[in-house]
Amino acid sequence: MKIILLGAPGAGKGTVAKLLTDYDGSVQISTGDILRAAVKEGTDLGREAKGYMDRGDLVPDGLIMQMMEVRLQQPDCEKGFILDGFPRTIPQAEALKSLLEKLHIRLDFVVNLEVPRDVILDRLTTRRTCSNPDCQEIYNIKSNPPLPDGTCKKCGSMTIQRDDETEEAILNRLETYNLKTAPLIGFYEKEGLIKTFASVNSADTVEAVKKAL
Repeated sequence: MKIILLGAPGAGKGTVAKLLTDYDGSVQISTGDILRAAVKEGTDLGREAKGYMDRGDLVPDGLIMQMMEVRLQQPDCEKGFILDGFPRTIPQAEALKSLLEKLHIRLDFVVNLEVPRDVILDRLTTRRTCSNPDCQEIYNIKSNPPLPDGTCKKCGSMTIQRDDETEEAILNRLETYNLKTAPLIGFYEKEGLIKTFASVNSADTVEAVKKAL
């Protein structure tokens, strides 16, 4: 499969992507993963990106697109790929369209995950993350809690609520999403590529996506 996953923070993009990669061997691709890998490998693009990141600046779209071009031509993408949380803006979507045409890659469709706001708030405010940077296992105090003393089941480190997962921070993130990223739905509607799925349960969503393929 060759798809893009769109959805607000907390819509379950990561979980859905993971289940879909298990289904057919496609690779999950996020810009964060690409940036971290390029910086770690010390490629020319990685060194350039690190300069922006070290200054606290956003990595320019042009540089991200160059990295995306390299990534999409790697052998593991031949089985398919899932773009998780990219593109985020209309200019990125236009640049990605040009890149895919250049590489003769055709998208199956764009998955839009629709989740009620109260469900997103409940998901994210109850999420806890392992504080160990080498582990970062994710828990939910309702459905998948850490150990009773709040420590990680995998490595024993303390779990924490991230600063961007308080209710106030989440509402801000949703507002940013609605302003910047939600217009992508209109962009891909015009392209005839959008398919919207209710995403209250990730397993059900994955089954619906598989049927649509």
